Amino acid sequence: MKQIIECVPNFSEGRDRAIIDAITSEIVKSGGVSLLDVDPGEATNRTVVTFVGEPKDVIEAAVCGVKKAAELIDMRQHHGAHPRMGATDVLPLIPVSGITLEECAQLARDLAKRIADELNIPTYCYEAAAFTPQRRNLAVCREGEYEALPEKLYHEGKAPDFGDRPYDEGVARTGATAVGARDFLIAVNFNLNTTSTRRANAIAFDVREKGRPMREGGKVNGKPVKDEQGNTIMIPGSLKGTKAIGWFIDEYGIAQVSMNITNMNVTPLHKAFDEVSRAAAARGLRVTGTEIVGLVPKRAIIDAGKHYLAMQQRSLGIPDSEIIKIAVKSMGLDELKPFRPEEKIIEYMLDADNKAKRLVDMTCVDFADETASESPAPGGGSIAAYMGALGAALGTMVANLSAHKPGWDDRWEEFSDRAVIGRDILDRLIALVDEDTAAFNRIMAVFAMPKKSDEEKKARAQALEEATLYATQVPLRTMKTAFEAFDILAYMAANGNPASVSDAGVGALAARSAVLGAYLNVKINAAGLKDRSIAENILAEAKSIADEAQKREAEILVVVNNIIDK
Repeated sequence: MKQIIECVPNFSEGRDRAIIDAITSEIVKSGGVSLLDVDPGEATNRTVVTFVGEPKDVIEAAVCGVKKAAELIDMRQHHGAHPRMGATDVLPLIPVSGITLEECAQLARDLAKRIADELNIPTYCYEAAAFTPQRRNLAVCREGEYEALPEKLYHEGKAPDFGDRPYDEGVARTGATAVGARDFLIAVNFNLNTTSTRRANAIAFDVREKGRPMREGGKVNGKPVKDEQGNTIMIPGSLKGTKAIGWFIDEYGIAQVSMNITNMNVTPLHKAFDEVSRAAAARGLRVTGTEIVGLVPKRAIIDAGKHYLAMQQRSLGIPDSEIIKIAVKSMGLDELKPFRPEEKIIEYMLDADNKAKRLVDMTCVDFADETASESPAPGGGSIAAYMGALGAALGTMVANLSAHKPGWDDRWEEFSDRAVIGRDILDRLIALVDEDTAAFNRIMAVFAMPKKSDEEKKARAQALEEATLYATQVPLRTMKTAFEAFDILAYMAANGNPASVSDAGVGALAARSAVLGAYLNVKINAAGLKDRSIAENILAEAKSIADEAQKREAEILVVVNNIIDK
């Protein structure tokens, strides 16, 4: 899975549009990121910027943004309603997909050091990136705000994590920056069939982590109970990692429970929906729908769809688009307005920003025509990957049909598990369709490199060896991935719906063709490698996979024909 992270820097300028545009322009110009939102606030004199992309691209964009902010914002002249201590005040990194919070925390620490070393700006690390428990709290890092920096620098226990030095004109201008890592925050509103803010608030207090104040005698209007230190004792709510209140929305004429899910790993979106629905029902109310504010990671919606499919005892190994439909209908995401995945799911927005033409986005006819054209790509490697994808797709289809077969309801999970595995193999092979063509194009790009001087010839030779190795490794990956399909095909041929056994057989034929077709590409590309020891190792591994694939195909076809011939 591609690694995607979100970055949400807060810049201490919310009034001068020219400065804001200059900063965001530098972020976009760095390349590789998608700018999702720019939200300036005049009263706070602060702009919140949101952009996403792969880690290395996001880090570069962040450095460019911080650098431009340091050039254009003078903290000695800054005034606003929001706490702040630097031109770039806070800079959190947030995992979206394919990356953990811990990995983001290390990226944040590295980024903080780079900002201090390259831009000469003192940096604090907070939340998951903090070096001490106290500094997990942003308020501790920003204590005293910008005005306290002269006293905090070079002060034991208060100095920044990176870039500590005596207070000088440079720090006076830029201030300090807090760099951190945190989980993705989902902002969501649950629609209620009531106009009562009080009842919506009661539900919010039932579920939010903070809960509600304990009151004397357990009475609603009783005085709050205090502890020995005089603090109000709280009765925790049922959902960890959430904050919530109730309110009335004039635009819709309904009350809502407005919630921030601050840890979607502890409380996923569907769990919050189910619990708010339970709490509402206990008070004689009903959740009629859900409104997601802003964007969400794809996994939040996919996990929800799979949750409701499992409740229906339906197979989970279906296309993402179908899983998303189940999530939308189960939680009423389209009650107030249409839910468009391409506008609400971060990964889909990134795909929309990628204007490059992909083979897998073509129709079947267009793909065949492109293959038949005078262009050398797509070629056999891409076709092999696609044949493997079709083989995995057939095994997945038989699993899904078996999971839904009347009379086999008690076996739905058995077949659903196989369908999920098949779907994963299918998705990886689909990605290899374009990757094989990209590997070929990489070799062609090398031939365009200059070769006049000895240095240029050496660089060209090295680049050609690297590109050839990559072009050999990609079809080897296709072989390995297509070979994985035999397990699901064998299982479904022997245990699946007998009416679909021929489909499993065709899948085995396709998987074998994929393996052998990719093997031809491994051999022809390995022939161009100068390092023969690497080439021979790859060829030996590829031959072993090819030989085993033919055995597996033959075994599956015996099972298939025996069932058909009964």
